Amino acid sequence: MMRAIRGAALAQALARLRAPWACYSRFSVSQPPQTARLYLVRGRVQGVGYRDYAQRVASALGLTGYVRNLDDGRVEVYAAGPPEKLSDLAPALRKGPRFSDVRGVDEQEAAPRHYSDFQIEV
Repeated sequence: MMRAIRGAALAQALARLRAPWACYSRFSVSQPPQTARLYLVRGRVQGVGYRDYAQRVASALGLTGYVRNLDDGRVEVYAAGPPEKLSDLAPALRKGPRFSDVRGVDEQEAAPRHYSDFQIEV
């Protein structure tokens, strides 16, 4: 009799091992909506630590994307993440680091792309 009970318990345990995620099927794990924005920053923004500043701020906000210098003297910032975090990034980009002189920031929607972190591109 004991052997039959052990066998049934073993069969149940093996069934659970085959589908370990089954116990979570009742729960919905939702990701926050991801949006992306492209910022073009103009003014004295190259050679003053602007890319490093943008990378530090965006990383602190948990955003992913990149920052890079453009040939025309502007800086391009692509950031993806929750809309409220992107809203926090925009005023920081308008302020810039200590020795910069931001004259304007053009902002537009962008297609979300996958980046593992926020990077400085050369």
